[in-house]
Parts: sequence; structure tokens; C-alpha cells
Amino acid sequence: MSQSILDQATAMLPELQDLRRKLHQIPEFGLSLPKTLETVLGEISDLGEITLGKSITSAVLHIKGDLPGPTVLLRADMDALAVIENTGVNFASTNGYMHACGHDLHMAMGVGAAKVLASRKAELKGDVIIFFQPGEEGHHGADVMIEEDALIVSGSKPIRAYGLHVFSSYPLGMMGSRAGALMASAGDLLVTVSGSGGHGSMPWLSKDPISVLNEIMSAIPTMVTKRFNAFDPVIVNIGWVRAGDTATTNVIPETASFGATVRVFSDENANKLKLYTQELVSSIAEGFGLTASVEFTRATKVLINDEQAIASVEKVTAELFGPARYINLPAPIAGGEDFASILQEVPGAFVFMGACPPGVDHTSAATNHSNKAVFDDSVLGDGAALLATLAIEALS
Repeated sequence: MSQSILDQATAMLPELQDLRRKLHQIPEFGLSLPKTLETVLGEISDLGEITLGKSITSAVLHIKGDLPGPTVLLRADMDALAVIENTGVNFASTNGYMHACGHDLHMAMGVGAAKVLASRKAELKGDVIIFFQPGEEGHHGADVMIEEDALIVSGSKPIRAYGLHVFSSYPLGMMGSRAGALMASAGDLLVTVSGSGGHGSMPWLSKDPISVLNEIMSAIPTMVTKRFNAFDPVIVNIGWVRAGDTATTNVIPETASFGATVRVFSDENANKLKLYTQELVSSIAEGFGLTASVEFTRATKVLINDEQAIASVEKVTAELFGPARYINLPAPIAGGEDFASILQEVPGAFVFMGACPPGVDHTSAATNHSNKAVFDDSVLGDGAALLATLAIEALS
């Protein structure tokens, strides 16, 4: 085929933008995305074999190359966030959810890559499987797909895996990644202090959980700075606190609780944090004569990029777009991503792509997960070309 992959993907840009904006208007949450999946299947059903998820609305597209060879995996996540959109775009969501993390762009790029690869089956030295995955936003959709044997739908485990993620606050079209740790393990910490209720005028006759919870919330940041190496970061940030009833101020409640997000970059620190937090919380509660429970929810894994896969990303981005469009990031970010579970099974790489609209200062633009986050979808052709080319390069 004489047309280059980039030219082919760029020619598809209007249809990919139409698809992205259609998907943007029907966002769905979690592991069940029936309208989203139906829309995606309408684009890919004639491109190869489709394997649907058993317990979730996932799909794996299997594109079989005409030449023998291994399998490569590409991933596009599909779920949205429980955010009420306030962007003012004419294709905004109105159903109480929002593609505030750009997954609508990921799907469109995945579809574009699929169409490029399917048109080039005669030159594919092996197979490509593309995950269209629900439940990335804290629902472990990648893990469920792995548990349902999605990795082996081609008959063999992939030798390489790639994913892309857009950012509304990165310069338009710029790409970046790094070998080694790129993203954190992300989970939740839930703490509940149990005492005994009573009258606010006589706190000595009760066991006030609010005061103890306050002590715990103040102590945890100090524990993090004093017991962990600053060069192997640990982040514990409290996101909600619950206690008592706003209808009255003279009642001491029986329980008080908080929830925090937890980010670490090593299994060692994950294990230490669980141990140290349990010790700290229990000792503070016991010191006041109360009890406390500590729960760490299931966390995503640390996202580790394979060194050879990153070398391929550098090579391919330079060939497609020139060397100025890619940077090696100096440090990981504290965001979590369940593509990490795929990379624990298959060597590969996750790549960031800027989608800040032209004329907007990316340093002050609304970030991913904001109800005002706006993503410029002119990057869809480039994303589709990059994914397709990485797959072909890996099979070569």
C-alpha cells in the first residue's frame, strides 16, 4: 500500500472526530457501558473477530495478519466519570456523566488504528488484538479482562502492549513517556473510629470519635514524611470526612470516618504503609480509649514501562512526527492506571499525548477529571497512526 500510515490516519480524522463527539454525548460509568459498546461495535464489527466480555461490557477485536507471527495488544478504555459537564461545547454530555478523562478520544483512536491495521492485513506478520475496556476509573476493568482470558484470544499471549492517554493540560500534540515507573499504584484508605455517643455538654461521659479522628488525620502526613524516603514518594490525601449530623451540634456521634487516596511507586512502600498506618491508627485510638478500623481497598499496580518498548516509542514517534514531538519524562506522575496490570503480564509502554486546545495556556488549562476539561480532538489521526505503527513495528 503506497499511502503512508500517517496519511491514511489523517484522512480519517473527520470520521474519527464525529465518532469521538458521538461517544462524548453518551458517557457511561463503571463496568457496564451498553450504549458505548454498541457504538464502538458498529465501527469495528467488520474488521476482525470480536470476543465480548463474560461479566462486563468489554470487547476484544482480533485482527489476523496474513503472515505468520506473534500477537501485539493495543488498549482503548471506554468509561466516563460521575462528573456533570460544564465545558460549553456543542456536543456536551447532559446525562450526569462526563468523558472528563478523554476516554472518548482513546476509543476513537483505537477504532482508527483498527481500521488502518485491518486494511493492511496482507503485510501484518502476526496478529493484533485491541482491548475496548470498561472500568478503568477505579473499577479494575483491565484485571477483569485478564481474568476472563482476554489476553489469549488470538491463541497466544501478546509479546508487546501499547496504550495512549490524552491530557487536557499538556501541549497539543506533544507526546511523552519514560522507561520504568510511569504511574503510581493508586488505591483508597478508609478509617473508621468507634466510640460511644452522648451529650455534647458532657464529653467526659462519652468517647468522642471526632477528636480521635482529627488526631489520626493530623498524624498520618507526619508519619509519611518521617518514615518514608522522600525519593520513593508516598502520597496520602484525605478526600472526605464524615461524622455527626448537621442538624445538631450538641450530640457526640458513635463513629467518625474518613477516606483518602493513596499513591505509591513501589510494592515495598505499599506494604510498609499498610503496616505503619494500622499501627498508628490503632495506637492513637487506644490512647483515648476508643477503637478504630483500617481498610485499604484494592489498588492498581505501579505502571512500569518496558525499556525496549519505550525505545520503540521514541523511534516510531520520531519517524512519524519528527523528534521534537516526543520527550522522555524526567519523573513519574502520581496518577493511577489499570493498564499497569496488562504491563505486568506483557512488556509494553504507556504514552501520554497532549490535547490542550489551541489558544489555551496548557499550564492553566482545566485538567483531566475537571468538569471544565476540554480536549482538542485534532490529535485523533496522530494517535491512531502511532498505535497502528507501534503494532506493525512490534510484529516486524
